[in-house]
Amino acid sequence: MSPTHLAIVGQGYVGLPLAKEACLAGFATTGLELNPRTVEQLNAGRSHVDDLSDEDIRRMLDLGYTASSDPASLADADVVVICVPTPLAADGSSPEMGPVIAASRSIAEHMKQGCLVVLESTTYPGTTDTLVQGILEEGGKRLDEDFFLAFSPERIDPGNPVFGLKNTPKVVGGVSPESTRRAVEFYGRIVDTVVPVRGAREAETAKLLENTYRHINIALVNEMAKFCHELGIDIWSVIDAAKTKPFGFQAFYPGPGVGGHCIPIDPNYLSYEVKRALGYPFRFVELAQEINSSMPRYAVDRIQEELNNGRKAINGARVLVLGVTYKADIADQRESPAVPVAEELRRRGADLSFHDPRIETWRLPSGDLRRVDSLPEAVESADLVVLLQKHSSYDVDALAQAASLFFDTRGASALESAVRL
Repeated sequence: MSPTHLAIVGQGYVGLPLAKEACLAGFATTGLELNPRTVEQLNAGRSHVDDLSDEDIRRMLDLGYTASSDPASLADADVVVICVPTPLAADGSSPEMGPVIAASRSIAEHMKQGCLVVLESTTYPGTTDTLVQGILEEGGKRLDEDFFLAFSPERIDPGNPVFGLKNTPKVVGGVSPESTRRAVEFYGRIVDTVVPVRGAREAETAKLLENTYRHINIALVNEMAKFCHELGIDIWSVIDAAKTKPFGFQAFYPGPGVGGHCIPIDPNYLSYEVKRALGYPFRFVELAQEINSSMPRYAVDRIQEELNNGRKAINGARVLVLGVTYKADIADQRESPAVPVAEELRRRGADLSFHDPRIETWRLPSGDLRRVDSLPEAVESADLVVLLQKHSSYDVDALAQAASLFFDTRGASALESAVRL
């Protein structure tokens, strides 16, 4: 019999879109979420993620969706998917597996006979068939007899208007062939294309390869941006020229740093496992991390340079920051490079203000900021305006024309007066 009841542990940027598509596919879907406020919001028809509207949530509720904070709700599920965060630990180099461990223990305590468990949270290779499988088997249950287990990496791209969960190919790798078969069958009811791979470790590593590829190539252009500036070369023009080649090149762009969950964090999982299991470093990842982590400070160095060129000191200068989310046209601030840029500006004495159409209050370690009331007035009164994120609502050239100094970290302005990273 095909599974009919799905439970998803974690109702954030990954779990909630999966819940939506599962409801549309006919699954009775329960979203397990430990935050009581989030549960209350969802059951009242209010969304807390960019990609789903309140109307989406209300439609899900009409189709039988329920949010719950009670782990006992897992007991009815034919399939349980783990979509919890996997941040880095405090040391910044190893994964924090607490959320995955807690979710696995709750599942082990409540799962029904024959349940399919799928981990979607990004992690290091071997997590599924060692950590998660070990927890599920602690009570004497056995793989392929009492439960089935697979890994399928999330590929959610918040704010992407073209590719969502349904039309993005879904990689699936089971701990056993039967687990793979069941996971492929499950996702085949939800997404357009399922891509089975040899096993869970291959699926785990595929996700890390995707993000490590981006991490390294972004680091390449970030380092090129630095020396191109010193050599008097426009890196943005260089990239535009290179991308006219119809084969063998993919354009990546420099910026003030990298943000979101994937790029700043995921490659470190692979580096961690290589060093832990094999005893040597993944040098490409470590170098890319060093370069990308240097960009917020480099952006502030360039801001200070531009102020100096205008005979102004950064200490006491009025600096207006535009766009503080990690990605354009979403409200997600996870690992946004705007934070270290702001902290460095403040450390050097800048009088900081900000505007972002998606954010009213900007939470900063050194003290929160309220969004400026009037963007035109703030631009006019600032000694320097810096574009950190190009939201589509910004008329960048108009802003650059109105500013005394305009520093563009996204290559968005075509004006000669705008200074590009």
